[in-house]
Amino acid sequence: MFATLSDRLADTFKNLRGKGRLSEADVDATAREIRIALLEADVALPVVKEFVAAVKERARGEEVSQALNPAQQVVKIVNEELVAILGGETRRLRYAKTGPTVIMLAGLQGAGKTTLAAKLALWLKEQGKTPMLVACDLQRPNAVKQLQVNGERVGVPVYAPEPGNGVGDPVAVARGSIEEAKRRVHDVVIVDTAGRLGVDAELMQQASDIRDAVQPDEVLFVVDAMIGQDAVSTAQAFLDGVGYDGVVLTKLDGDARGGAALSIASITGKPVMFASNGEKMTDFDLFHPDRMASRILDMGDVMTLIEQAEKAFDSEQAMKAAAKLSGQGGEFTLDDFLEQMQQVRKLGSMSKIMGMLPGMGQFREQLENFDEREIDRIQAIIQSMTPAERANPKIIDGSRRARIAKGSGRQVSDVNQLVDRFFEARKMMMQMARGGGMPGMPGMPGMPGLGGPKKGKAKAQPKKGKGAKRSGNPAKAAQQAAADKEKAAAAGAANPFGMPGGEDMDYEKAAAALDLPKDFSKFLK
Repeated sequence: MFATLSDRLADTFKNLRGKGRLSEADVDATAREIRIALLEADVALPVVKEFVAAVKERARGEEVSQALNPAQQVVKIVNEELVAILGGETRRLRYAKTGPTVIMLAGLQGAGKTTLAAKLALWLKEQGKTPMLVACDLQRPNAVKQLQVNGERVGVPVYAPEPGNGVGDPVAVARGSIEEAKRRVHDVVIVDTAGRLGVDAELMQQASDIRDAVQPDEVLFVVDAMIGQDAVSTAQAFLDGVGYDGVVLTKLDGDARGGAALSIASITGKPVMFASNGEKMTDFDLFHPDRMASRILDMGDVMTLIEQAEKAFDSEQAMKAAAKLSGQGGEFTLDDFLEQMQQVRKLGSMSKIMGMLPGMGQFREQLENFDEREIDRIQAIIQSMTPAERANPKIIDGSRRARIAKGSGRQVSDVNQLVDRFFEARKMMMQMARGGGMPGMPGMPGMPGLGGPKKGKAKAQPKKGKGAKRSGNPAKAAQQAAADKEKAAAAGAANPFGMPGGEDMDYEKAAAALDLPKDFSKFLK
C-alpha cells in the first residue's frame, strides 16, 4: 500500500548520501520532496503541513548539523515523526475488571466490519480469551448468515436470535447478548453493528442506542484504508456523532496509496489499534506505529516476522533441523527440507515475508511477480520421490529423475535444478550452522579469496598438480585412503603447526633465513 510513498522517500534520502554537511538549501529541497511524497500518498493536507514543519525544524537543529552522517540523521528524524503521526506507542485493548469485556464495532457499509469481527475473535481466542460474536447488523441482506459462517470458521459461537434481512431490533439483540455471555461464561463480547453507504442520522442514532444499551469497554471504528481522504472526514463524523476509542484499518494489503493510515490518528487524536492486511482470518494483528514507519522507510519489519515465525514454527522440528545442519543429528534430508518449507508456508505468501526484510523495496517488482505456485511445484517433485531418495538424494540417477518428473508432472530439468539447489543450499546452511560464515558475503569468516583486488585482472594462481589416482575397485580405494590418512597423521605429529618438517628438514638453514632483530639470539638459548 505504501509503495509509492516508500519509493519517493527513498529517492529523497538517496540525494542526501555522501554529504558531510547539509546546507539550508538541502534541507528545503528535502522538505519539499517529502511534502510532495506525502500529498501523492493521499495524506491529509493539515497532517502534511505539520509533519514537514516538524522535520524542517529538527533538520536545521544541532542533531543534524553536528552529526557525523547528516543523511542518516534526517532519516532518523523522518522515522520518529512518522511514528508520531501514526499514533506514537502501540495501543492495546482495555479489558473489563468484572463481567465480559464488550467491544463494539462501528463504521460504513463495505468497510469489512463483519469479516473483521471474526478476525478479532480469532485473535482474542489465540490470546487465551473466550469471545462471543453478536449479530446486530439486521439490515444488510445475509449479514447475520455471513457472521455465523465466519464464526464457524474461527471456532467462535455467534449470538443471533434474529434472522436479520430487515427483521428484528438490533438494540434488543445487543442488550440480550450481555446476559447470554454471562450465562455461557464468555469473557469478551464483540458486537457487529450495521453500516450504511454514507454517514446519516439514522446510522448515528442506531449506533448510539446500541452503545448506550451495552456500555462497551471499547468502541472501535472500522475504516477501509483504500478510501483515501474520505476516511478522515468519515472518522471525524463518527467521532462527533457516536464517539470511539480506537481505529481499525482494513484492506491494508490493497494497492491504494495509504494516506488514511497516516492521517486518521493525527486528525482525530484516536490511535489506530488494529490492522487487517489480507483475506485470511489470520491476516490481522495489533497496529505498531514504529513498525509501520519502518516499513514505509524500507527498514523492514523484522519484529513482526519473528512473532509470526514463533507462532507458526514447530520449535521441536526446528531444533532437529538445526542439529542436523550442525552435523549432530544425522544428515539434513529432502524430508527435512520439505518440513521446513511447509512451516514457512504457514507464515503466508513469500512476497509478504520477504517484504518484511530491510532493503527489499528495491526488489519490489520481483517480489510482486513471484509465482507462489513455484513452492507447490517443488513440493510435488519432492513428494514424487521414494523415502530412500528423499533420505539420500545422491542415489537419484537419470532413470529415477525421469520417473520423478513424470510423477510430479514436471520436466526432468526441473528435477535436476531442485536436486542441485538442494545440495548447494544444504552446503551453505551447514557452513553457517558450524560458524563458517556465508559463502559469497564480504566481511564474513570462512570465505577464501576476499583479500584480493576488486578491480583489474585477478592475480594468476599457481596451477595445482594432479592428485594421486585412486583405484576403481572400492576395496583398493579404501586401502589407499587409509594409507593417505596415516601419512597425514604422521606429518601432523612431526609438526603440530602444520609447517613443513620431518627428519630431512634443515632447521639451521631455516633459522638463518628468518629476519630476526639484533640480539634476539639470547632469547633462544
